[in-house]
Amino acid sequence: MFRLSQFMREVLRPTPLIPARKPSGPVVIWNLIRRCNLTCKHCYTTSADIDFPGELSTPEIFTVMEDLKNFKVPVLILSGGEPLLHPNIFEISQRAKDLGFYVALSSNGTLVTEQNIQQIAAIHYQYVGISLDGIGATHDKFRQKVGSFEASMHGIKLCRDHDIKAGVRFTLTQDNVGDFPAMLQLIEAHDIDKFYVSHLNYGGRGNRNRRDDAEFQMTRAVMEQLFEACLRWEQNGLEHEIVTGNNDADAVFFLHWVRAQFPDRADHVQAKLEQWGGNSSGVNVANIDNLGNVHPDTFWWHHTLGNVKQRPFSEIWPDITDPIMAGLKQRPRPLEGRCGTCHYQNICNGNTRVRAQQVHGNVWAEDPGCYLVDEEIYST
Repeated sequence: MFRLSQFMREVLRPTPLIPARKPSGPVVIWNLIRRCNLTCKHCYTTSADIDFPGELSTPEIFTVMEDLKNFKVPVLILSGGEPLLHPNIFEISQRAKDLGFYVALSSNGTLVTEQNIQQIAAIHYQYVGISLDGIGATHDKFRQKVGSFEASMHGIKLCRDHDIKAGVRFTLTQDNVGDFPAMLQLIEAHDIDKFYVSHLNYGGRGNRNRRDDAEFQMTRAVMEQLFEACLRWEQNGLEHEIVTGNNDADAVFFLHWVRAQFPDRADHVQAKLEQWGGNSSGVNVANIDNLGNVHPDTFWWHHTLGNVKQRPFSEIWPDITDPIMAGLKQRPRPLEGRCGTCHYQNICNGNTRVRAQQVHGNVWAEDPGCYLVDEEIYST
């Protein structure tokens, strides 16, 4: 995750470069349940409004939670499916809070209603993230349910009315890019706390010319819009936390933007970006799915490292007998192709390896989702 607002503040108000604190353990994104009331087009869990057999029971969840706490996991992001469909979501959330985790809820927002907002507020989630795929009919088409946009917006309003930090997640695709300027306006108009722009894990474009690729040009234009909006908000004292995900090339693209717009701050920003270090799948980001399978992150459901029903997470996560985990934890990673010769490996860290595996059949090949041109990855 690239925390754009944090680095934009370094452009405007630089802070001293001090040793970074190493996370005590990975952030765990936990898909507690696969059931969902929506059938979104880009769902990575392929959820549906049915029961999925074999999911962890609540006592099993509590046992895993104790192990995660002892392993010094600092953050639990409770996800799904739709986590509010879990019959014991509030009991699970309260146990997580009692154990001292930072607890976030990842929801589609349609089930945040007057009937449960008091229970949601009583948990004191540090953050509730709600997905929007565009404005009005665009969102409804992605979610394949008429009225889902208004329901999600109502959920956001209820959270804000009850002093719950709420944010919007937006997954960028060719079908909703036209709504992006309106999404920026929505964030500002509704004073949304956080805006997370997620890149879709595209595949099949590895051999196209990045300079002419329509999807890459779309991505570059959107990122420039995001940089400009973030700069304006920071200059005006508007506290919108802006982050991007699933494409760590964003950080290198931002550095080139800084070099063009604020050349006197470029060296400082580069040092801060190198300290951040880019993609952390398999290192500081982990995923547990609804069946208890552990993955390097949420897009690796096809690759399982172990199951918490048979082996504690605290034993699975450090185990590097799995060659993919060994490579993910290696610094630098054993990258090949453009990624292997890129001058910004220490910022990007090879980007999202799952795309390389799915497109090239080689997890260490160049990331086909990198939208940077050769001049940008080889310049210093």
